[in-house]
Amino acid sequence: MPRKPNYDRDELIERARDLFWQRGWTGTSLKDLEALLQLKPGSFYAAFGSKEALFALAMEKYATDGRERLKALAEKHGPIKALQRFPELVVQNDGAPAKACMLSKTLLELHAHSHPLAHEANLHLLKMEAHFAELFQQAQSAGDIDVSRDPKVLARRYQSDLLGLRVSAEREGVDAKAIAAEIANGLIRL
Repeated sequence: MPRKPNYDRDELIERARDLFWQRGWTGTSLKDLEALLQLKPGSFYAAFGSKEALFALAMEKYATDGRERLKALAEKHGPIKALQRFPELVVQNDGAPAKACMLSKTLLELHAHSHPLAHEANLHLLKMEAHFAELFQQAQSAGDIDVSRDPKVLARRYQSDLLGLRVSAEREGVDAKAIAAEIANGLIRL
């Protein structure tokens, strides 16, 4: 009879996510993961199969958490206020291992190598873009945004601004909170 693992798999995925988010795919070795997760090679492979499989799980966790934060904001404040508050929320997350988006970092790092994880990162970004479009559509239905604007175009622009903001937040001397406020103010004028 197989022994039950004495670890919390979800907690290990979360810890691995933070390491991958900070260091990227190539900057994180299997030895780094084994040390962080306190797993021997055999246990690591039994739990996750491979570094690539764990990275995919970490990206899924990252993307799901982001969508859940946005959903919670929308439920609490409504669609337009959620879109206005989200940029500030992501740049003020002092507990995050990096300000830049893990998905965009992965896409940039691995796309040139045609790595399958780059494709997965892009799919997660597209899902988030669809959530943004849905919120823009809801804001239009509520009369907060002009209905002549295409919610998909607004979502793509919003996501581009947000990704740029998150990269800028990594730079010294850049007031990312002020940029987040500008994004929020731009939504008011839609």
